[in-house]
Amino acid sequence: MISARPAAAQFRVEIAGVGATQVPIVVGDFRNESASGTAIAAIVRADLARSGLFRSSNSPEALDERSSIVAADWRARGVDAVVGGSVARLADGRFDVRYKLWDAVRGEELLGRSQIVVAADLRLAAHRVADEIYESLLGEPGVFATRIAYVLRSGPRHTLFVTDADGERPQVALASAEPIISPAWSPDGRELAYVSFESQKAVVWVQNLGSGARRQIANFRGSNSAPAWSPDGRELVVTLSTTGIAQLYVMPREGGSPRRLTSSSAIDTEATYSPDGRYVYFVSDRGGSPQIYRVAATGGSAERMTFTGSQNISPALSPDGRLMTYVTRQAGGAYKVALMDLAAGGGTRLLTESSDDESPSFAPNGRLIVYATRERGRDALMTTTLDGKIKTRLVSTGADMLEPAWGPFNR
Repeated sequence: MISARPAAAQFRVEIAGVGATQVPIVVGDFRNESASGTAIAAIVRADLARSGLFRSSNSPEALDERSSIVAADWRARGVDAVVGGSVARLADGRFDVRYKLWDAVRGEELLGRSQIVVAADLRLAAHRVADEIYESLLGEPGVFATRIAYVLRSGPRHTLFVTDADGERPQVALASAEPIISPAWSPDGRELAYVSFESQKAVVWVQNLGSGARRQIANFRGSNSAPAWSPDGRELVVTLSTTGIAQLYVMPREGGSPRRLTSSSAIDTEATYSPDGRYVYFVSDRGGSPQIYRVAATGGSAERMTFTGSQNISPALSPDGRLMTYVTRQAGGAYKVALMDLAAGGGTRLLTESSDDESPSFAPNGRLIVYATRERGRDALMTTTLDGKIKTRLVSTGADMLEPAWGPFNR
């Protein structure tokens, strides 16, 4: 079972940039939220702002779910949507979180919801409110109640954390004096695969996040690394060097005999499945420098996907399979996050201005990307919108944050 450990990894969120089109929304402080110890409305406002699709603000007047909204008055203030709510402590110690969402353009109520939660889940309740608002106004799921896994490095200690999508409520999955790398979420969100060096070599493990139970998936001669789940969760593709050079192999989720996927005289690694399960995208230096290729999940010849940039590594596919994010090495040696439109013939654009980016990972709705970068002398986590205009920096206290992986829905 993962355990809470808030002191070592508290975050604050810094949002930079302005999106081209944003919904102006007012989210008033929830009535009695101060008594709950959780700033529900502030969390909702921050979630919506981080998406890059909302311009959120507090209400100049008291609001709750019982308020009467005069749509014309809010429209005169340039507001498209209004949220009011309350928090009430129940006799059994739980909390009733209620809210309403009004459309000030059409002059109608869109949502009226209630959640009964324990105190420890008040932040999660706020994220769910933000998700419901997001989906009601934009017609697609929000990701604020999802989770992110990452590795925190503090001196010789490495800790695999799981947090809310805003970096709060950190829980420890594994702590070790040896490196932990390459966390990868199972499609159902119940397990994490990762590489641990706790036995003084790279071994692939899978851990159940509910029970804490761990099992070795790959501990063969040589190196075992870079796990990635198949979309159906039945298999993982891993990188093994059992034959002397790193190649891709497919493993059953419970472990067992590997099936070789690639056969080349070059290093093949950093694999990821396409969402439909038809292809495996990976990095290989078979052309002289690390580039991204893809191969059919059943094997066969590989097709090169990247041609611009002296090196292209760490591919990740959007949930709909139309986009690929990766890290590209630019002139002068800068490593930046790039985005390729696979559905439109492979057009690419850079999303970052930083120079030491790593490990991009899509949010499960495909609207945001989390990645690691070097800033202010530390490795930090950032999120970016797909146009690169809105970036959020999740700042920890005195430690390096590495290897982010955004979890699926199903929470």
